[in-house]
Amino acid sequence: MKRYLLAFWRENRKFLLILVSIVCFKSAIADLNSISGRSMQPTLLDGDKVWVNKLAYDMKIPFTDISLFTTGEPGRGDIVIIDSSAAGKRLVKRIIGLPGDTVYMRNNVLMVNDAIADYEVVTEGRDGVTIIEHLFESSYQALLSPARGNRSTRSYGPAQVPDGHFFVLGDNRDNSADSRLYSFIPREQIVGRSSSVVFSLDSEHSFRPRSGRFLAELE
Repeated sequence: MKRYLLAFWRENRKFLLILVSIVCFKSAIADLNSISGRSMQPTLLDGDKVWVNKLAYDMKIPFTDISLFTTGEPGRGDIVIIDSSAAGKRLVKRIIGLPGDTVYMRNNVLMVNDAIADYEVVTEGRDGVTIIEHLFESSYQALLSPARGNRSTRSYGPAQVPDGHFFVLGDNRDNSADSRLYSFIPREQIVGRSSSVVFSLDSEHSFRPRSGRFLAELE
């Protein structure tokens, strides 16, 4: 058996080293994440494959959550990938509140540290009203459902974000399970940041590629 394993290693070591390198790269440096559902519409669509920069905030030991050193801090407006223990799955949300911030929502009007988020209407359609929300230095699109939609998540707080935690929301405000349900997100559960869609497959049309979303930048 030992002779067989040595022979196998000699014949396949280049392939095995490449394979290990790829797996380590995906674990600690960068990966793709699939978007399933509507919680980040209109920014992200069901079927999007987004690029995840895992070095955005930390350099971690591959296959662990152990951070060797920090490379940056999550910022307001960042789209982040979260390994949520509260949800029991991976989430993709936008950071709204930083440690120490006080977050308050009433009927989908967002306030952070006594500053009311300004917004402008972009479009109105069957799915709701698309707005551009301006919060301090960040601007991004959000979707508000019609008045007859879900009202249970339209109001929140006020609540202060604890140290080492973040308050996140989905851009589809009335159809997102986020910090309003799962509470604040611990810093160590943030996997990385996404800033672009690599490609997208439309599940409602036989998984045809959405040509307009190839390598599309995210805001």
